[in-house]
Amino acid sequence: MNIQDRLFALQDGKYRDFNAALIPNVPKEHVIGVRTPELRKLARELSGTAEASAFLRELPHFYLEENHLHGFLLERIKDYDACVAALDAFLPFVDNWATCDCIGPACFRKNHMRLIGDARRWLESDRLYAKRFAIRMLMNHFLDEDFRPEYPDWVAGIETEEYYLRMMQAWYFATALAKQYDAALPYIERKRLEPWTHNKAIQKAAESFRVSDGRKAYLKTLKVKPSQPAR
Repeated sequence: MNIQDRLFALQDGKYRDFNAALIPNVPKEHVIGVRTPELRKLARELSGTAEASAFLRELPHFYLEENHLHGFLLERIKDYDACVAALDAFLPFVDNWATCDCIGPACFRKNHMRLIGDARRWLESDRLYAKRFAIRMLMNHFLDEDFRPEYPDWVAGIETEEYYLRMMQAWYFATALAKQYDAALPYIERKRLEPWTHNKAIQKAAESFRVSDGRKAYLKTLKVKPSQPAR
């Protein structure tokens, strides 16, 4: 069977209905209904094969699960340069939050000095999901020992009305409030974020077990009159 046939062999109709409802900007006819563990298992089986190499060149894909599988195959590329080149080819075709958020290359963990430059480059892209991916990389890799005070400024400096980009900005700052509270708090106190994003960051921080009750109470006093992001 080819890869598309293998994906349909793993189809779960009920899961298709459930998953399609979570990703409203992807038409249901583009959703097969394959659970993530099955996709990751298939990626493990295909990784490094000629079939996988050919599949990674076949862009754009039609089905959501083809895009997810593409992301899971990218995660398994060990060479940093090859991984980034494959990402640069793929990110322009990413059209939803779920595919964007499923990609977490293992080779990034040991290449932070190089990754930060690529993250900044993706952040400056005119592509919505390239920007979202960049913010997630800053959140996942640069809020611990490799944190720098200018990184939150990069994220706060993005002006957008896109719902899925504002949501990632909020997620970033909520995580920053958990991990780098003193550096992140001024962005909330000085209202550096658009009102909806500002409030969503506070909400997410208040839901986090990593933020103390005292800090949660203070953050809630900083909420502002909300606005509604476009979808």
